[in-house]
Amino acid sequence: MKARARGVARLLSGAGLAASLLLPASAAAQAAPLSRTPAADGQQGQELPGMPSALDPRAEQAVCTPASRATAKKQDWSRHRLDLDRLRRHGTGAGVTVALIGSGVAPDAVGLSGRVTARGAAGDDCVGHGTFLAGLIAGTGGGSPRLAGVAPGARILALRGTDTRGAAGAALVTEALREATEAGADVIAVAVAVPRRDAALSRAVAEAQRSGAVVIAAATPDPPRGGTDKIPSRTYWPAGEPGVLSVADMVPGGTRPKGSLPTDGIDLVAPGAAVVSGGPRGAGHYLGGGASAATAYAAGAAAVVRAAHPDEPATAVLRRLTGSAYPAYIPQLDPYAAVTTVLDDSTGSTGVDRAAGPVTVRDTSAGDRATNRALLFVLLGTSAVLAVLWAAFALPRARARGWRPAEAEAETGAAGRQ
Repeated sequence: MKARARGVARLLSGAGLAASLLLPASAAAQAAPLSRTPAADGQQGQELPGMPSALDPRAEQAVCTPASRATAKKQDWSRHRLDLDRLRRHGTGAGVTVALIGSGVAPDAVGLSGRVTARGAAGDDCVGHGTFLAGLIAGTGGGSPRLAGVAPGARILALRGTDTRGAAGAALVTEALREATEAGADVIAVAVAVPRRDAALSRAVAEAQRSGAVVIAAATPDPPRGGTDKIPSRTYWPAGEPGVLSVADMVPGGTRPKGSLPTDGIDLVAPGAAVVSGGPRGAGHYLGGGASAATAYAAGAAAVVRAAHPDEPATAVLRRLTGSAYPAYIPQLDPYAAVTTVLDDSTGSTGVDRAAGPVTVRDTSAGDRATNRALLFVLLGTSAVLAVLWAAFALPRARARGWRPAEAEAETGAAGRQ
């Protein structure tokens, strides 16, 4: 009986071992977070340099972001997610001007040449971040057309909302907003954010809205290099202003990336991790992310909508972007739906009717728990199947040995031969 018990115990331990081999791998696949500054674009491990949103303010001398020597070979996940190939059948944003407030844009950058107007110092983009974002909005992709922006037919008005190292300031953003309004920009994309509300900035936003511009802003600044664990949740500006579309970043799963700055005001999320675009120098590509990249994608979508529906006011454009968003835990940008949807009085207007209080981000914990439960059921089912297969293989052999352990059978056979 003891031999039989040992044999059964061995069978069960074998099944448990097989299941345990699967559990860690599956759990790791579920738990592994997507890095905010990924080292590769996901195309068979191809390496691309990261595009910073700002240069080190502590350095005695600013060293501009060097040209990338690497090029992406395929379309990245963000463009697949936004379904840009199908979107372009309905327009490319031709005839629309998007004012981009950031670190500046190099007018002669690959994929942007001939379609960028830079005011003042905005034509010198030492950081490279503004040019990177302009490529997401209106770049043609140069020699990589699959990496074109959302609205490759639009024009870019480059304006500085930062200093030469990429540090944003309320006064700089205010002046840039006024210049965009005076220039008659159709869409104004504010790729930076400041932590405190400023009266002059609020007035500049209101003036832009009265002029008929669609104002879109990053819900948060891009995270600092030192981490975000000790940074409390707060509203950032001008994204918190009424009528401004507040946009945050998301990973392929639809949630915000690990380490994102917390905030209590988001109208929409768009791809903002492992995004590929060009820079101000050379023909290579970079990887970037953050709420600024998501804002660029939303601004490109707004440009296509304005070109496709030129008679609609800015409020209708915002209604299209928010009312047609993919209905996930946090609404996700869907440019194709925004262009093709038919507006009526029942269409949502999350970003238009927002009062002074910010929109609360919907809690994703319930969805995460549901995913974890589903994963647990799959793992338990897999373990059960493995146990049955193990038993089907091992039980007949154990029965043939009279339920004796394999070692005992080998010893008996050896004794018989002696």
